[in-house]
This record gives sequence, structure tokens and C-alpha cells, in this order.
Amino acid sequence: QLQLQQSGGGSVQTGDSLRLSCAASGRPFSSSILGWFRQAPGNDREFVARLRWGTGYTSYADSVKGRFTISRDKATNTLFLQMNTLKPGDTAVYYCARSRSEWTSVPAHYDSWGQGTQVTVSS
Repeated sequence: QLQLQQSGGGSVQTGDSLRLSCAASGRPFSSSILGWFRQAPGNDREFVARLRWGTGYTSYADSVKGRFTISRDKATNTLFLQMNTLKPGDTAVYYCARSRSEWTSVPAHYDSWGQGTQVTVSS
């Protein structure tokens, strides 16, 4: 198990930016997939973005392309999600998670999860 500690959530207005952080308890394997997911009240948990830890190769949900950027700092074992031009539809609890090696957007395939952090975007 890889422990993931999240920070950086908050309440902002439409058009503002937030940066989420996810600190891993140890060095992720190069084959690991690190991803961000979100869940709004009444909704299923949905994929936001993911990357290959070793190479930094990324993929995004269509709803956030061009606005969100996923990245990592390998020196500190930290995953980031830079969220720009936020919309009310981005309001959700955001989770970071790890898949051991499968390049997937399906939450059930991720075996380690952060505690979640609330992001609220008001109009």
C-alpha cells in the first residue's frame, strides 16, 4: 500500500485557480499510474487526469482538457493538479490515487487513495 496525503483544496469563484497536492509516503514505482478523480454529491466518482510516474506521460478527461494540468515532482514524491479557469461544474471532492501499472481511468483499478479534499467553485 502507498499512503497518499492530499492538500490544497478550498472555495473559489468561477474563473479562479487552485493547485492540489498529493504527497506519497514513498517513492512510486516507475510503472505506477498516478491519477486524480472527483466525486460530486449524487454522482459517481469520475476520472479527471492521470500520468505515468516514470515518464510523465499524461491523459485528461475531455471536461478538463486545456484547463487542468497534472504533474509530479519526483524529488519529493508529490503529485499535483493545477486547475485553471474553474467552473461551478468542477465542484467536487477530489481524490488522488495510484494504480500499480495499468493505464486506466477506471477507479476500481486503483488500489491506493488519498483522503480527498473539497473544491467548491461558486458563480
